[in-house]
Amino acid sequence: MKYLLIVFAACWSLGAGAQPPRAKASGAAAARTTETLAALLEQFNHRRFQLYPLTATAWGDHQFDDQLPNDQTQAFRDTVRSFYRHYRARLRRFDRARLSATDQVSYDILDYELTQRLQGFAFNNWMMPFNQFVWSLTNTLPIHGSGKGAQPFKTVADYDRWLARLHHYPVLVDSAIGNFRRGMRAGVVLPKAVVARMVPQLRAMVVTDPTKSLFYGPIAAFPADFSAADQARLTALYQEAIRRDVVAPYQKLADFLETEYLPRARSSAGYGALPQGAARYAYAVQTNTTTTLTPEQIHRLGLAEVARIRAEMERVKARIGFAGDLNAYFEFVRTDPQFRPFQTQEQVLEAFRAVQARIAPALPRMFGRVPKSRFEVRATEAFRAASAAPQYSVGDLASGRPGVFYVPILDPLQFNVAANPAMETLFLHEAIPGHHFQLSLQQENPDLSAFRRMGGYAVFAEGWGLYAESLGPELGLFTDLHQLMGHLGNEIHRALRLVIDTGLHTGTFTREQAIAYMMANEPISEQAATAEVERYMAVPGQALSYKIGQLKLSELRARYEKQLGPKFSLRAFHDEILLGGSMPLTVLEKRLDAWAAGVK
Repeated sequence: MKYLLIVFAACWSLGAGAQPPRAKASGAAAARTTETLAALLEQFNHRRFQLYPLTATAWGDHQFDDQLPNDQTQAFRDTVRSFYRHYRARLRRFDRARLSATDQVSYDILDYELTQRLQGFAFNNWMMPFNQFVWSLTNTLPIHGSGKGAQPFKTVADYDRWLARLHHYPVLVDSAIGNFRRGMRAGVVLPKAVVARMVPQLRAMVVTDPTKSLFYGPIAAFPADFSAADQARLTALYQEAIRRDVVAPYQKLADFLETEYLPRARSSAGYGALPQGAARYAYAVQTNTTTTLTPEQIHRLGLAEVARIRAEMERVKARIGFAGDLNAYFEFVRTDPQFRPFQTQEQVLEAFRAVQARIAPALPRMFGRVPKSRFEVRATEAFRAASAAPQYSVGDLASGRPGVFYVPILDPLQFNVAANPAMETLFLHEAIPGHHFQLSLQQENPDLSAFRRMGGYAVFAEGWGLYAESLGPELGLFTDLHQLMGHLGNEIHRALRLVIDTGLHTGTFTREQAIAYMMANEPISEQAATAEVERYMAVPGQALSYKIGQLKLSELRARYEKQLGPKFSLRAFHDEILLGGSMPLTVLEKRLDAWAAGVK
């Protein structure tokens, strides 16, 4: 996920009302077991990053910055499966009951992840290797290569490492095309609408002049201490690499998808149309929610949430004094010039920075821990802005790379402050105290192992982001009723995802019906609704994580407020959630129940 500035002071104390560190298990045997588990986690994390070096780079581990394994081969898949089996067998040799409370959490997280990953080998999703969404390698590679992503370009060695990594890309693309073809023969293909989005993204990387490529960014911004000889050598090598390792494979992939694959892509929208469709989607739901909820249960939950939020929107609309129905209000927000006040891209970015300034005074009352990492708001790069959602990219404290909140701004004149996504709510979710707090604090926490610092679950991260949105009134926001309505619009957007994602992949909705349903229930343009629905088509189940995670966090807050009464500290509750880093919801609930019992 990718992504002035008021710099928040860091405070690593637990904060008022927080619990002291939990005691370790007593006895020499338990100590030896803890040490062995720590070694296992360290070895697992190292090997995981070795297998997935782009993930390592994104999390600030730069041991493998020159590597790009061909993850499109059967040999790679076999290696990964053996890796998971090996570590699960080693993990289960431990007596969990003899571990410390902290290590029991680590045990539970790793056991869950290994079991889940191994279950995924029942499905051949590798036959659909790329899509139009931001996580696809075809979209993440330009971000790395631009010099504005996680890949470092500070030393000559950094520049050489990127060249080495990029050199592996053409053969990976060839293997991916082979997998696409195998999918065509097996009937496991992407929807036509998704493929149609991919082709222009890929063609945007095809340039005749290497200096016009995004991948030329590091050459256009050499560090001042590079010698003339190094600059000349690297300039020639990068121009050659862009032609050979960027333009050629991107063009080959675009041509293949447009001429050979698109005619064979499916007209259906969901996984239900694929072989193993129901089981394939049920697995996607399980992995993205870390629950045992079925698609049918989530669909019903979504319908109930949509009805509840619509009722609240009706009440706010009455307070505004708007005479028409909700659809008329949505159209009013979409079209009235007062909600499009910007002339330039920079004015949009400054408006988000103003939200940051407004909430800053209230943050210490609600959080004892704040990140050390710097934070910035940037516009999304032009090549991917049309299909990108607003997003956050975690920073790296060691290298000084800031956490970045990326905002797609296709036309500042059309940027709407109150339509979905509403500005105040969007900032709370993607930036502060949402993803920037959660991801930065996790990565910066010296008490967590690398395994816990450098990894996570969308249901936790996105659940926290959506929960952070609900803190708006306590942070001094939503005083403008249109922003409050915009907040409800964001909330109903996440509830609609429960209905639409499950509807698409179980055959209840077509693509067109899903777009219409979304537009009928929130203030969103057809272009934005289309991009959202096509995202759900490309990455089934991922959009469920937001609302499912938020509902669990809100449920836990209400539970402990009732249980603890005056002993409940919201500041301590928030710190306890962020203290442990990302984890499955079942593990989180068990951990927080233990925390509440200690307070009580």
